[in-house]
Amino acid sequence: MPNEHFVVPPHWEWYILLYFFFAGLAGGAFVIGTMLRLFGTAADWLSSRIAFLISLPLVLICPILLTLDLGKPLDFWHMLFDATTGTPVFKTWSPMSLGAWALLVFGFFAFVMFLVALGEGDYLRSRALARVGRLPTNVFGLVFMVIGSIVGIFIAAYTGVLLAVSNQPVWSDTWTLGGLFLASGLSGAAATILLLNRRQPEATVTQPKLMEADRYFIILELVLIVLFLITLGGLVSKVLGGAWIILWLVVLVGTLVPLLVEWRPRWTRQVSPVLASVLVLVGVLALRAVIIFSAQA
Repeated sequence: MPNEHFVVPPHWEWYILLYFFFAGLAGGAFVIGTMLRLFGTAADWLSSRIAFLISLPLVLICPILLTLDLGKPLDFWHMLFDATTGTPVFKTWSPMSLGAWALLVFGFFAFVMFLVALGEGDYLRSRALARVGRLPTNVFGLVFMVIGSIVGIFIAAYTGVLLAVSNQPVWSDTWTLGGLFLASGLSGAAATILLLNRRQPEATVTQPKLMEADRYFIILELVLIVLFLITLGGLVSKVLGGAWIILWLVVLVGTLVPLLVEWRPRWTRQVSPVLASVLVLVGVLALRAVIIFSAQA
């Protein structure tokens, strides 16, 4: 099958771009929610709850986008089950099969934690928890969240790995895409939680932790962007040339400006935390757009 590993451009468009975007945010939000419960205090409970509440809706968007991209939405189940026998099919050699099953498995973890987060919605309980040093979470719950986070990391990084294992020039010429998309997804998830936290005054206590985490995610993302461009060698002109440089400028604005705001608090007089978070999300989307579309041009 000449197109199985994208020997010719797959001509992916906006459906796949948005799938890559929301998958990164979904996996990143689950990981951040878990980190807050493992290493945070009761004061971080609301932010953790927000992370788990958004992870499920974000991941549910992904199969919808994938089915729309197929052109035959009703055939999506063929990635999971044999069309003739109806038995489950898991093709370890197929990136598409791995991705479809990963979405299904992660959806289970996200669904369970979504229900848990819904059950924690009592405002009075949150005030009571604020007087407790750590969140009262049992061992089973912690193990469940850690396993879910491992799958979430896979979901966030998988989209980059999917590109890297293809034979498409640019995508197959660098080893950085999995880590780059993971760092970008974590940064975008932190920015999303920061935005939603502003609707919950009690959650603002976690803002410094989220901003610090986002700072490290952005630094890692910038390092991987540099390595991405270096490893492309002579193909770097393909992703930097022409109008693509405009998208790269958007990526830089979405990384450098929020980074400077976090390092230089006086910058918040010119750039509000809300705008900084929005810039991060726009940069996350622009990064995926320039990598996906420039390679196919």
